[in-house]
Amino acid sequence: MAGKEEEEKPTAVDKGKGKATDAVEKKEESKDAKENGVLPPEELSEEDQKLKDELDMLVERLGESDSSLYKPALDAIKDSIKTSTSSMTAVPKPLKFLRPHYEKLEQIYESWPQGDDKASLADTLSVLGMTYSEDRRDTLKYRLLSPSKDLGSWGHEYMRHLALEIGEEYQDRLNDDKPTDELTDLVLALVPFFLKHNAEADAVDILSELEMIEQITKYLDENTYARVCLYMVSMVPLLTYPDNDKFLRTAYGIYRQYKQYTQAIVLAIRLNDKELIEETFGATDDKSIKKQMAFLIARQRIWIDLPEADAGDTELEECLNNTKLPDHFKALAKELNILDPKTPDDIYKTHLESSRTAGLTNTDSARHNLASAFVNAFVNAGFGNDKMMLVQENKSSWVWKTKDEGMMSTAASLGMLLQWDVEMGLDKIDPFTYVQEDYVKAGAILANGIMNSGVRVDSDPVLALLGDEGNLLNKNESIRTASVMGLGLAYAGSNKEDLLELLLPMVTDTSLPMQLSAMAALSLGLVFVGSAQSEVSEAIIQTFLDEDRTNQLKDKWTRFMALGLALLFFGQQEEVDVILETLKAIDHPMSKPTSVLAEVCAWAGTGAVLKLQQLLHICNEHIEEDNEEKKGDELLQAYAVIGLALVAMGEDVGQEMVLRQFGHLMHYGEANIRKAVPLAMGLISPSNPQMKVYDTLSRYSHDNDNDVAVNAIFAMGLLGAGTNNARLAQLLRQLASYYHRDPNALFMVRIAQGLLHMGKGTLSVNPFHTDRQVLSRVAAAGLLTVLISLLDAKQFVLGESHYLLYFLVTAMNPRFLITLDEELKPLTVNVRVGQAVDVVGQAGRPKTITGWQTQSTPVLLAYGERAELEDEQYISLSSTLEGIVILRKNPEWQD
Repeated sequence: MAGKEEEEKPTAVDKGKGKATDAVEKKEESKDAKENGVLPPEELSEEDQKLKDELDMLVERLGESDSSLYKPALDAIKDSIKTSTSSMTAVPKPLKFLRPHYEKLEQIYESWPQGDDKASLADTLSVLGMTYSEDRRDTLKYRLLSPSKDLGSWGHEYMRHLALEIGEEYQDRLNDDKPTDELTDLVLALVPFFLKHNAEADAVDILSELEMIEQITKYLDENTYARVCLYMVSMVPLLTYPDNDKFLRTAYGIYRQYKQYTQAIVLAIRLNDKELIEETFGATDDKSIKKQMAFLIARQRIWIDLPEADAGDTELEECLNNTKLPDHFKALAKELNILDPKTPDDIYKTHLESSRTAGLTNTDSARHNLASAFVNAFVNAGFGNDKMMLVQENKSSWVWKTKDEGMMSTAASLGMLLQWDVEMGLDKIDPFTYVQEDYVKAGAILANGIMNSGVRVDSDPVLALLGDEGNLLNKNESIRTASVMGLGLAYAGSNKEDLLELLLPMVTDTSLPMQLSAMAALSLGLVFVGSAQSEVSEAIIQTFLDEDRTNQLKDKWTRFMALGLALLFFGQQEEVDVILETLKAIDHPMSKPTSVLAEVCAWAGTGAVLKLQQLLHICNEHIEEDNEEKKGDELLQAYAVIGLALVAMGEDVGQEMVLRQFGHLMHYGEANIRKAVPLAMGLISPSNPQMKVYDTLSRYSHDNDNDVAVNAIFAMGLLGAGTNNARLAQLLRQLASYYHRDPNALFMVRIAQGLLHMGKGTLSVNPFHTDRQVLSRVAAAGLLTVLISLLDAKQFVLGESHYLLYFLVTAMNPRFLITLDEELKPLTVNVRVGQAVDVVGQAGRPKTITGWQTQSTPVLLAYGERAELEDEQYISLSSTLEGIVILRKNPEWQD
């Protein structure tokens, strides 16, 4: 018996087998079912089956004639939807089970009379609409039929879905000219919910889609405004005109409302709105915050006058005028122990070049000495001492080792060495103005202008010197050119009206050589950069129309007159259209290149995709030979290439795309396009040596076309300007031996070496500052001028006009962080310096830097680095730790 019983009991293994065969059979059944086009019913757990039956029953009730059942049934359905917690990846169960009844519920809705029940059903249908067809926008349709105060109870996913449908519907209604009021009312009910639930980005997006972003101000409070503004400001590069302007102005208003003056002034500077800047500056009585704002304004090289309330406050004036910059810079040098002057040989490191060519690259020719003068100027820039120019005895100075125009550039290098230090500089340069040699005099005049660039001195000694009739109307052309160029550099960005009467007559005077008129136009372009000054633009246009100038306009210098016009509209976006229309009417080979130049300046740093496409189209056209307009068309394409870099430089994704386009242009482009590509690559990341860029440039620096090679070498210098990048230094030393027999290329290698070690590695020429938010118009204008002269390097920089390289001075600025106390005395604190991280739209308080090291101020900041205070002992008055920052003691801090 026992044995028999044991036999009949299935073992565990058999159980397993049985289950397996069942599963296989089931699988095959379901396979058959699928093939017949019928899906097998889903197996539900007991709990789910119960829920499904309950919901089916409730829907049945809604279809019955007894209207007293409706309200409890609807309430039960709503409760079941609201209380169903489900993982975010799956559709909540109630919605899933109600979906098959959707059409039936719609019919029921149509059949019911108006009343509370009907509204309540519409409310439910609005939620169910999320699971139904995408194209029908049912969620929105039923929401509008059932206005409700309590939308948020349906949860976050519902609110986002509703916002999405509103955005689509709004666009359709706009296109069909239908009213949109009910949509805007609905959106204003969504915004508070989003802001309350850390979805600031959703709130900004929906208001942006409905073009009512200024409404957001009403719904903000102390806790949400900072995140909303951060998101809005970071969206600006992705918006088109005029939305980008509107966003900045709205964010500006919010910062002002919450008394964040330093952040507000940064946005006023970005808007280039002088009235806003002055208004913000006068909006607070806090002296320390005013000083901090003054530093920010001075960094952008905007000239404003102190409000009456602050007149006579010398400390504030010093901050606004940048006059203490040389002291701060030397304090940094002292901290880094780099005060001792360097000689060009320390930079060339000739002993590391291959022994075969070492002697040849260092020959003592006038040309080589000129290159050394530039290198010496760049490397010791701003330190006020060197071993070549500022030696005790004027006669033993390096100037006498060069000749002709070389003497002018060499004497002008004094301005670089004494940069920003006007008081000391005037005395040091003065002896050179009494020399018999006109070229040296011209160089000394230019040196005064270079030295004064970026600082403002109330007594205006440079205007008195350079604007003097003896210089401006001198018989010697070099002296006149130096005076005009010096004024442009000294007063770049100042909008100083006094310069109009000095320089405007030179633009329109047909008896003058083109070089002088063009230089005068360029200097005015720099002084009034981005201001759309009408008198200057009219004068330049008039010159283009002038019959007597027709032949002169074919001169190589005409491009600088065109550039002068373009700089007036820097960052003006749509405002440039009037000028573009005017230029269309002028029948001259230079009118097309001029309009491209004006347009790229107007959209500089915006990353506007449509402009980039337009410029690529220009590069695409094939130029026919034997054409009178060929020169103009060649320049047109070269400008378009540089324009690509200028427009894309403000936005990272655009930058990546444009760098890829440059590869194609280099591959398929004509000679005129190819020589512009390396320059554009330098312009897109100045003082930011990205490996992928300098590796490509290093390839181009051995190109068969000498123009391409020379420009690639310069671009390598621009890319590494002021960074001391060791890899670039090695590449340039190799190029020096490679080109030891080519004087032009070798000259350019030396210039690039000088740029790389600029300020002994403490300066930057990147036009973006304040956490890469603000584009300095003055800096970008200077860089652009140098690149335009290099499009025909042999005619300008490698010829007799090498002094054009000094336009770089407008972009040179120390890349430091200096911390001061409220009395403006240096204050040493610990800061963490690391790679900046984008924290826009991230939850909580994410870290804004990564991979940091702790250092004590003053510190150097590389491109893309950010600093944070180590502890909360001090509060920074500036929103970004960069440049000169004032710290205030934190009253709540306890040691």
